[in-house]
Amino acid sequence: MTSNKLPQSVRIREVGPRDGFQNEPEVIATSDKIRLINLLAQTGLRRIEVTSFVRPDVIPQLSDATEVLAGIDRPEGVSYSVLIPNRRGLENALAQRDLFDETNFFLSASETHNMKNVNRTVEESIAGLEETIPVAVEAGLRCEGVISTSFGCPYEGDVPVENVLALALRLARAGCVEVGFGDTTGMANPVQVRRFFDEARERFASEGLGEVELTAHFHDTRGQGLANVLAALEEGIESFESSFGELGGCPVPAGATGNIASEDLVSMLGEMGVDTGIDLAKLIEASAEAQELLGRPLGSHVLKAGPVDWHR
Repeated sequence: MTSNKLPQSVRIREVGPRDGFQNEPEVIATSDKIRLINLLAQTGLRRIEVTSFVRPDVIPQLSDATEVLAGIDRPEGVSYSVLIPNRRGLENALAQRDLFDETNFFLSASETHNMKNVNRTVEESIAGLEETIPVAVEAGLRCEGVISTSFGCPYEGDVPVENVLALALRLARAGCVEVGFGDTTGMANPVQVRRFFDEARERFASEGLGEVELTAHFHDTRGQGLANVLAALEEGIESFESSFGELGGCPVPAGATGNIASEDLVSMLGEMGVDTGIDLAKLIEASAEAQELLGRPLGSHVLKAGPVDWHR
């Protein structure tokens, strides 16, 4: 394993406008989505996942993808990404190519979760992505592959690391310059995370793919999200995904709560001396706006308690 020396800075991709909004029971107005995304774009976040090109009858919460992309501000230095489920989704997205910068492709590492999520076997999903990702690369888009249930499946239990890494390598060879590993239902623990990323980094290096960015995507279902972030940091991981207000989660199964909150992550990293380039006060403001809009308390700890004030 690597030393416990932490990186000086990390990169954070905000996924709330897609991952969070799609899991809300009611459809959020397009104008409100645009307003919240614009607030996030003023926080110092450099990468924001804003929507997905999915079938509107399957996820009506994101049926306004084109309108959202057309309506949001485009500050210099902010990169917008969209989630792509399949080749048809990419074709629909490419009609709006000038309105976004990155594409995210996903599948699950476990057969049961993948079948419940997209009604395909894992092999069917990865084979489809191997045909689709090169089309996105050809269009000049930065591609990330995200593997759900990387640290465990609620239906199957343990997911062999070798299975996850085999998928990750196929995504990288298809053209993904970044691979994200999702703790989809909050089953990971810090010891497991250290071992996983130690093996992942060694495997990518041995395959000549050491330049591929490895990203951690943790959920806080069982209160271990930030502990797992620390474990990943100690293994040299410098890229994370999170959601403002702790919005989002996995639509299957029941009980899978939200992602780690972006403001909790930024606050913890700042206290540890790890730079994110993000204005915590502005991020809290965006989460407070989302909380007021949704009309219920959100799960973010910093939103409730406020940031640490050492001058009191």
